[in-house]
Amino acid sequence: MKLSYGFKKICLFLMMGAMTFIPAGCSSDSGESAGPTYPISSVVKTTRERTVVPDPVPTGAPVLKPYQVEEYSANGYGKWHFGEGMDAGKQTDIMPDGYDASTVTNTATLLNFFTMSDVHICDKESPAQSILFGYSGGSSAAYSPVKLYTTQVLDAAVQTINALHEKTPFDFGIDMGDDCDNTQYNEVRWFVDVMDGKLITPSSGNHAGATTIDYQKPYQAAGLNREISWYQTVGNHDHFWQGGFPINDYIRKILLGKNIINIAINPVSFATGGYYLGAIDGSTPFGDIFGMGPESDFATPPQVDAADPDRRSLTRNEWISEFFNTTTTPAGHGFSQENVKTGFACYSFEPKSNIPVKVIVLDDTMPESISADNYSFGYLDEERFQWLVNELDEGQKNGKLMIVTSHCPINVVVPAGQPSMWSTVSPVSEATLLAKLHTYSNLILWLAGHRHNNCVTVQPSTDAAHPEYSFWEVETASLRDFPQTFRTINIVRNSDNNISIIITNVDPAVADGSPAATSRSYGIAAQEMFKNQISYLPVGIYNAELMKQLSPEMQKKIQNYGTLIK
Repeated sequence: MKLSYGFKKICLFLMMGAMTFIPAGCSSDSGESAGPTYPISSVVKTTRERTVVPDPVPTGAPVLKPYQVEEYSANGYGKWHFGEGMDAGKQTDIMPDGYDASTVTNTATLLNFFTMSDVHICDKESPAQSILFGYSGGSSAAYSPVKLYTTQVLDAAVQTINALHEKTPFDFGIDMGDDCDNTQYNEVRWFVDVMDGKLITPSSGNHAGATTIDYQKPYQAAGLNREISWYQTVGNHDHFWQGGFPINDYIRKILLGKNIINIAINPVSFATGGYYLGAIDGSTPFGDIFGMGPESDFATPPQVDAADPDRRSLTRNEWISEFFNTTTTPAGHGFSQENVKTGFACYSFEPKSNIPVKVIVLDDTMPESISADNYSFGYLDEERFQWLVNELDEGQKNGKLMIVTSHCPINVVVPAGQPSMWSTVSPVSEATLLAKLHTYSNLILWLAGHRHNNCVTVQPSTDAAHPEYSFWEVETASLRDFPQTFRTINIVRNSDNNISIIITNVDPAVADGSPAATSRSYGIAAQEMFKNQISYLPVGIYNAELMKQLSPEMQKKIQNYGTLIK
């Protein structure tokens, strides 16, 4: 099968985008959780205490393809052990020259919250996937067996967050987008319903294997502790097919039917066929692939076992609306009814009334209305840029420390041979955006997801005499792909009245033998096969204390704020 240019092109799209039976719906209508079906381990630790370290694939082991799931374990793929905790310590890259951090101590906590991103809740039985492009290599975003357990991994992460909250309470949490893998209604419902602690039916169509296959069995999600408010950001997978292409009439028809998607790939075209992209058989223990390959190999179009109306694709407006159908707080999870009406997915909030911090949630994904070859890059039109500037102006004027969260990162180093993460057709260039950001001394942090990477990037001031115009950028990796972590972020006031941003990766505290534990093994095996270019290998995590210089005005303002650290 010769895929050549088209194969490589769509794999790049996908990597960047990526990187109890209830027949009538995705979950029950019950509210509070009755207790999780899959409780996590009683030992809950962060990666400051221990890390998940992949074991090397044994010398002489056969080179497996991603679809050979049944052979992973016997050949030493996906094995791991706990290693030592990691802490990069105090990072002073954006502090003034000659700054001595050794004498500075953490004095008071201003804000403590968690971030997660790129959960990619997957309807594994959907007929509109892109499995062909990851089946035997290429893009792990298109296929790896972690697709089987996405809701269960989220449930384990939520339970881990709850356990950490009992030790040190969170002020809030925020998700940086790509809740859905493929824009589908059932995928976003599974996401919200896991967060809400409902009964989850993690299958679609005829719900094959619901009584016998672990990843298909209905289960009770734990639900996020009701004391914690959580907020939402939109990602490219939440409103583009596989994160890279606008939804069209053909894709909508495929989603609501049984026929497996059939497209041309040299170049990619939905107008003509050529290759069936495959589906997963939920009645098989390892999620066998079928219905994939050249159109000429099939006498009749391959089909999934049943159509399902809950697979329908959501518009951006409809996707926002689903966050009002929730039992956790706040209603809308940051979005307003005006956001639902307009599809404008930006908002801001102040998480604590007694702490001068403002969080600005920015939609920097591409719009469907433009013409582009790739819709998975960062992008800002003038409307969103001016909205951002107004929010930053207001926060600066009112003496607020400011955090921006978005799905796509800005001004990050990319691996050799890969393009910038910012769209070349964006009306607001990355350079223009950065130049504006460096005029706000109170901007301390930019948070992003998208790259499935726990990367930290220094965004230094362009004026060496004013280091207060610098800020940090912190990316949170995917809960789907290795290393399957979320983050905690603790903002503290220091003894010199500057601040530190203490970042910590957390592995879900999966219990041995649980579905989430299987997913961890599959995620490690996938990394061993796809060799994704992520930071800080072999463990893929980064913990540090990121120190930030404040202006004299803000140093004076915050000197009495926060909960004293004993």
